[in-house]
Amino acid sequence: MKTKSSTDLLVIGGGLAGLASALHAANAGLSVKLLIKKPFDQTSSHWAQGGIAAAVGPDDDPELHVADTLDAGAGLCKVASVQFLAQQAPKAIAWLRDMHVAFTELPNSQRQLHLTQEGGHSRRRVVHAADATGRAIMDAVTAQVLNHPSITVCQDQIAVDLIRSDKIKPGAEKRCVGAYALNRKTNKVTTHAARAVVLATGGASKVYLFTTNPDTSTGDGIAMAWRAGCRVANMEFMQFHPTCLYHPHAKSMLISEAVRGEGGKLILPNGKRFMDKHDPRGELAPRDIVARAIDYEMKRGGYDCVYLDITHKPAKEILEHFPNISRRCQEFGIDITREPIPVVPAAHYTCGGIVTELDASTDLPGLYAVGECASTGIHGANRLASNSLLECCVFAESAVERLKKELSNGVPVPPPLPAWDESRVTDADEHVVVSHNWNELRHFMWDYVGIVRTNKRLQRALRRIELLKGEIAEYYGNFRITSDLIELRNLTTVAEMIVRGAMARHESRGLHFNRDYPKTLPPDQVSDTIQQPED
Repeated sequence: MKTKSSTDLLVIGGGLAGLASALHAANAGLSVKLLIKKPFDQTSSHWAQGGIAAAVGPDDDPELHVADTLDAGAGLCKVASVQFLAQQAPKAIAWLRDMHVAFTELPNSQRQLHLTQEGGHSRRRVVHAADATGRAIMDAVTAQVLNHPSITVCQDQIAVDLIRSDKIKPGAEKRCVGAYALNRKTNKVTTHAARAVVLATGGASKVYLFTTNPDTSTGDGIAMAWRAGCRVANMEFMQFHPTCLYHPHAKSMLISEAVRGEGGKLILPNGKRFMDKHDPRGELAPRDIVARAIDYEMKRGGYDCVYLDITHKPAKEILEHFPNISRRCQEFGIDITREPIPVVPAAHYTCGGIVTELDASTDLPGLYAVGECASTGIHGANRLASNSLLECCVFAESAVERLKKELSNGVPVPPPLPAWDESRVTDADEHVVVSHNWNELRHFMWDYVGIVRTNKRLQRALRRIELLKGEIAEYYGNFRITSDLIELRNLTTVAEMIVRGAMARHESRGLHFNRDYPKTLPPDQVSDTIQQPED
């Protein structure tokens, strides 16, 4: 069978990057199909607490935003990309306000935004909606998407692989013309044809045992783009958020950077502060420094966790600034107005990804990447807090600007695409292989490729990945695919990229710290770690 219809743009991913891409394209007159794996409220965008950075304060300027981003990126940011992001930031805030996002405003003001400060920022420039900014943004943007007549939303769809025209018809011009996706409810694979595709699938933090991310963060877009022939960059830079709630029943609960921005202090179990001896900026140092400091203190003292204390602030102020964090902590018996919050670092953000240009284009014509799955050059070796939601908005718009020009030049509707072939596979006789390999991968990545690394740990991890790849390939080739198998396959692909990127970097920089290479190379020896797949 062949597909009978196609759309102008296929967007894969239900977070802010995907929704913004779909909206901009639909408002430009393009037909859009949006594939989402799980509900909109199970995306990293929806879970984001802190806010969205933009130089909109009276004492701020985009160049100061640029300087802070470059500083956090530890010498690996692309200056042009960072300048583009910072300059477009006020416009992105205006776009969101036009959609009635309920940002927190100063009392008795004429819609003047309340700005907070987070680690690595030299000014109060974080626009927020109390402590649930992602939810406020996603609620507003989701409503726009669901009510747009040119956007078709396909739920419970997990993309399997991209489709290249030259693989269907040898000798044809190489181009991305669609994707295969598994319907998670029917377990049937469908074919989605399109004149262009945007990957907005988020990061890959579920490759680690402990993460602040939802279960959707399995590196799907990065792995698919890699298999389709795209380069990836800087995958060794996995950001660990310093403060995830330490509680046996608090799965993936992030304690926002803004708690430290509003005066929260990190303390040991004995009540003693420790950040000042690790960095002169104390609790407002960039995330990589704070996470390593906590990791060091926990290992040095044999502690299960450290504590984040904001009890010195008035209770009313705490509850006004952090109503959701307070409520969630209260559910676990923690009153943040009276007692410190137990915290540990957890995998949070993928700073590397698919190599893209400023217009979000990739190595494969017709394929774009927006958001956390992309490597735009903004984050370098460490992401500055609250630049991620901003990146989604800015690069979704730039992608569609490029896309409009490309499609107006006569990009044809794809020819009928072949259906997914299941003629040589059977139902799996047991699923324990997938669940066991999933658990093994996340455990050894946490132990060997975490906050602090060594050559020996990386080599051990790579050996285990090679074994897993063989088992997964055999399983994939003989049995009908499932959602769990697709995600395991993608995470194992991404895990190998992370390890090989870490092994290629013979220095410590930003989020990558290797005890065997503790020094940072001089600027004239710094480069991205680019990995090129075999076609």
